Amino acid sequence: MLKRDTETIRALQGLENSSSSVRLQAALAAGTTPDPRFVGKLIERCAIEAEFYVREMLTWALTRHPSSMTVPTLIGELRSECAQARSQALHTLSKIGDRQAWPAITRALLTDADDEVARSAWRAAVVLVPAGEEAELAGVLATQLGRGERATQLSLSRALIALGEVIMPTLRAAMTDPDPRVRQHAIATERLLRNPDAGFEFAVEEAKRIIALGTTSQEG
Repeated sequence: MLKRDTETIRALQGLENSSSSVRLQAALAAGTTPDPRFVGKLIERCAIEAEFYVREMLTWALTRHPSSMTVPTLIGELRSECAQARSQALHTLSKIGDRQAWPAITRALLTDADDEVARSAWRAAVVLVPAGEEAELAGVLATQLGRGERATQLSLSRALIALGEVIMPTLRAAMTDPDPRVRQHAIATERLLRNPDAGFEFAVEEAKRIIALGTTSQEG
C-alpha cells in the first residue's frame, strides 16, 4: 500500500512538471493504475495543458476511471469560462460515452463562439444523443452551417453525416438558405453523405459549381 501511495504521489507531482515528457508519463501512469485521487488533478490539467499529445493522454487516463467519478466533474467543467476546459471536457465525455452526460450538451455549447469548443460539442453530441432525438440535434447543428474555416466546416459535416439519413430534410432546407455559405456547406455535406470517398474538398468544389449554375443538389 505504501508503494502504491508513493507511486500515486509521484504521478500527481509529475502532472505539474515543466517537462511535457514527464507530464505524459505521469498521465500514462494515472491511466495504467487508476486511483480516485487522480481524477480531480487530471481534469484540472486538461484545462491548462498546452501539448496536444499530453491532453490526449490525460483524456485516456480519465476514461480508465469509473464514469461515476469522472462524468459529474467533467459536466461541471462545461460551465467554465476557460474555452480549453470546456473543449477538453466535451472531448473526454465523447470518449467516455456515458449518455447520462447528454442533458449537459446544451444548445449554448453546440453554438459556442469558440470553434474548438463547438467542434468538440458536435462530436460529443453525435456520440451521446439518445435514439429518437437525432433529427432535433440535426436541426441545431444545421444552424452552424457555413460557419468558420474549412476544418470547422468539415467537423460539422462529419457530425451531421454521423446522424445518418435523418439529416436530409434539414439539409434540403439549408440548400435554399439566403446565405451562399450556408447553401454551399449544406450541398457539400449532402454530397459527402452520398459519396464519402469523394472527400470534402471535392464536395465543396461540387457545391460551388452547383450554386454557380443556379441548380439544386438533386439537379446537379
